[in-house]
Amino acid sequence: MDPLIAGQPSPLGATVVDGGVNFSLLSRTASGVELLFFNKEDSATSSRVVALDPVTNRTYHYWHTFVPGVKPGQIYGYRVQGPNDSAKGLRFDSQKVLLDPYGRGVVTPKNYSPESARQKGDNSATAMKSVVVDPDAYDWEGDAPLRRPSARTVIYEMHVRGFTRHPSSGVKEQIRGTYAGLAEKISYLKDLGVTAVELLPTHAFDTQACPPGLVNYWGYQTVSYFSPHPQYSSRRDPLGPVNEFRDMVKALHRAGIEVILDVVFNHTAEGNHDGPTLCYRGIDNPTYYILEAGGARYADYSGCGNTLNANHPVVRRMIVDSLRYWVSEMHVDGFRFDLASILSRDSSGHVLPNPPVLWDIESDPALAGTKLIAEAWDAAGLYQVGSFVGDAWKEWNGRFRDDARDFFRGEPGAVNRFADRMLGSHEVYGHKAREAEQSINFVTCHDGFSLNDLVSYNHKHNEANREDNRDGESHNRSWNCGVEGPTNDPAIEELRNRQVKNFLTATMMSLGVPMIVMGDEVRRTQSGNNNAYCHDNEANWFDWSLVEKHADVYRFVKLLLARRLLRDVSHEQQRVSLSEMLAKANKAWHGVKLNQPDWGESSRSIAFSAELRKEKLYFHHILNAYWEPLEFELPPTAEERPWRRWIDTSLPSPQDIVEWQTAPVVAGNTYRVGPRSVVMLYTGVS
Repeated sequence: MDPLIAGQPSPLGATVVDGGVNFSLLSRTASGVELLFFNKEDSATSSRVVALDPVTNRTYHYWHTFVPGVKPGQIYGYRVQGPNDSAKGLRFDSQKVLLDPYGRGVVTPKNYSPESARQKGDNSATAMKSVVVDPDAYDWEGDAPLRRPSARTVIYEMHVRGFTRHPSSGVKEQIRGTYAGLAEKISYLKDLGVTAVELLPTHAFDTQACPPGLVNYWGYQTVSYFSPHPQYSSRRDPLGPVNEFRDMVKALHRAGIEVILDVVFNHTAEGNHDGPTLCYRGIDNPTYYILEAGGARYADYSGCGNTLNANHPVVRRMIVDSLRYWVSEMHVDGFRFDLASILSRDSSGHVLPNPPVLWDIESDPALAGTKLIAEAWDAAGLYQVGSFVGDAWKEWNGRFRDDARDFFRGEPGAVNRFADRMLGSHEVYGHKAREAEQSINFVTCHDGFSLNDLVSYNHKHNEANREDNRDGESHNRSWNCGVEGPTNDPAIEELRNRQVKNFLTATMMSLGVPMIVMGDEVRRTQSGNNNAYCHDNEANWFDWSLVEKHADVYRFVKLLLARRLLRDVSHEQQRVSLSEMLAKANKAWHGVKLNQPDWGESSRSIAFSAELRKEKLYFHHILNAYWEPLEFELPPTAEERPWRRWIDTSLPSPQDIVEWQTAPVVAGNTYRVGPRSVVMLYTGVS
């Protein structure tokens, strides 16, 4: 055993200082702690063991030591001793090598498996381990988070590995599916016009936390909230993932693209009472998790076996410290919180009116200006869209998704709801006196059908998930346009293409922050699988041949975004609320007759006109979800400023959308709108 040096309780984790590294770990109920060093990620025995003295190396609940000579890149882990009494919620196992909850890097042995972390006995050779990282040992070259206004933000939800893993990506084989591979394709993102990438989980996760024979592809099984996922790095050294992630962020920022991380502070990869012991449950189980009465079982509000005890002071601090780290040291621009409503629950699972962790996040000055996006529901039925706590949080607007789908598939009674969604969902958000950008508007996301599949399938087809098609959402509000799945019928294919453009137009033209999903701009398909979390193959990867195959849709999205990014942002800068904006707007609703909108159950169409004073524009938006063409009256304009047609999704490309400055003049006082199509006209105002 090495001689002990006391060290300091703060900061938590492994901190590089002059002459060595300070290690600090919190455990309230541990009776002993050992710090282990390893030469390699799959070493069967530790190269060095430092046993922490419960008197010299313990301050309150903090176990700490300073180890001289340790340098960045050192692989380490902990063994923690204490009572193993699951009936009381205590699950210590002195033989298990555990990750540091504050570890900045993770390595995973090739022969790791969750089973090895469940079985009794020494698991040194197969355990995930932490890595000592010096956050200051990187040249950012002046880079900083971009702080782009939300009113000029377009989010592109994407998967790091899936973006370039397909052989058609054109990137070198050794970097396909990596942070470096994504950086190689930034020119595509910039050309498309997106301003922010929202990356599916990049916190280190357990790729095997899924049914046998499948892969945890999405990444919603976190093992470390401070470490970039190592398998997304092309570099094999322990520090490679940290540096490669930073290189990617720096390159995206140079292109003017923000980086938003999908973070999973609602559960971990340790699962239920039968799950593996990787970190938290072996260090301080009752602190990190919400336990059912008695402590033997885990409360499950996440649908993944356990629930993080987010409003416990220790866990609250870990969450905020993690967010600060990713902003200050990794330069990310924002976070999307998976199942964020769980963060509203206390240690008994009850919903708090003012959850401390949410206010900690919102009020932290280090996070001021950082984009905070909530998936405002959880897996136990708590739905908080429109009522999520806080003043700065934006929300995934699930009601926009549902009502847009209903409208364009021709569902009765959808017009009224969808009209409200187009104007920022005032019915949902108007009471909060917030700006229009509180709403994140989307029709598809990673969870569910892709946009192509939304218009190609009436039913989910998840047989490949090996759950007899029981998993995934059954009520998708989709419409296959007449045939289930792929078809050679040109009429159906043309209709599907038009519906795709309809959805994209509605998303981009609505008030709020638009979000699209990787590949929707080229009709990427998952063959009807609406829960493709477990497939690391071509079923999920971006097929780059689609860029040419569906060049018309790509062009359509590109021109939509180019105009979107010219939007006025003064309302956001002046904090004008959605209610104030709508009250001051010169706007009107119409049907086929001017000023006569049809809000009835059988209505399938609506028109809307409004003046954008700051931009000196007057636009007229017509949405026809009816299966026959309709003739719409047009509002009068000054003779020298006729209506111009920017978009008509019923027309073939390139007439479906044109360059803004070259939009052709519309003659007459009416416009014939094709079946199931969207039209956007504009004119100048003095």
